[in-house]
Amino acid sequence: MATHAKIGILGGGSWATALVKILLGNGHKINWYMRDEENVKYILKYQRNKNFLSDVKIDTTNVNFYHSTNEIAKDSDILIFAIPAAFLKKALKDLKEPLDNKIIVSAIKGIIPDENLIIADFFEKHFNVPKNSFVVISGPCHAEEVALERLSYLTVSSQNGENRNLIAELFKIHYMKTNVSDDIYGTEYAAVLKNIFAIAAGICHGLGYGDNFQAVLIANGMQEIQRFVDTVHPISRDLNHSVYLGDLLVTAYSQFSRNRTFGNMVGKGYSVKSAQLEMNMIAEGYYATKSIYDINKNYNASIPITNAVYNILYEKISPSVEIKLLSNKLK
Repeated sequence: MATHAKIGILGGGSWATALVKILLGNGHKINWYMRDEENVKYILKYQRNKNFLSDVKIDTTNVNFYHSTNEIAKDSDILIFAIPAAFLKKALKDLKEPLDNKIIVSAIKGIIPDENLIIADFFEKHFNVPKNSFVVISGPCHAEEVALERLSYLTVSSQNGENRNLIAELFKIHYMKTNVSDDIYGTEYAAVLKNIFAIAAGICHGLGYGDNFQAVLIANGMQEIQRFVDTVHPISRDLNHSVYLGDLLVTAYSQFSRNRTFGNMVGKGYSVKSAQLEMNMIAEGYYATKSIYDINKNYNASIPITNAVYNILYEKISPSVEIKLLSNKLK
């Protein structure tokens, strides 16, 4: 499929806006699905997404807006999904347009909560999208730094070499370098797990633990990713690559990390519900924690950090007590 293929983006948040910025900056015309009609009117008038990355100027002359998932699917060859995983099923509940003849790109770093499915498996199960047509784009890459045009890196993963090279080329720009991989399972699961560990890092920061402990926590988090993904999908992979290790580091330490922010609030004494209400963005790690905990019942990998976060968020065990217990398991 040539690079003049029609590109559709679904989602109205910060990551969707950042991806729109890159594509428009590369001279592409895009189709953009956004649920909030008032926000579309605002963007058309002011060329800004008032809710997310409002400093990014959007060239609306090269954007066709859609409020129907069926219409954007019909009019696009490549569909890029940047909708939080927790809301993806609801967003696509009315979608009847076939997707099996499209390139489906996931920019979602999450897991479908009630089914415990990574995004590749969700599209295969519900929309008959073959793995060969599925692509994952992963970090380390915060939307806020894309908006500032700070040098960033994306890894494009697909079992189809032509597709991954095509998508990598679409997002290559002077402030964005792209790498390619064939490990869709590893990149998806690693992206899910690093959000959980970012919550753990935030909880520990909120409790007053210092940099020394955080370094040990995240080193153990990397080992936990290795154990889990090698158990669930055992292939040869180097988890020192930036798509795994780099993404974990930026999510655990960055001021832009919503999962770390959420965890920090919990560590400082916020209830889960109050922390969620105060945040303007979704902390995917909250939903991921229960999903990975449940999935692991079938695999029994050693995941002490995930278990600790689960106990805090879902069993309402005191963060200070749970982290103290966890500290005795870290090396």
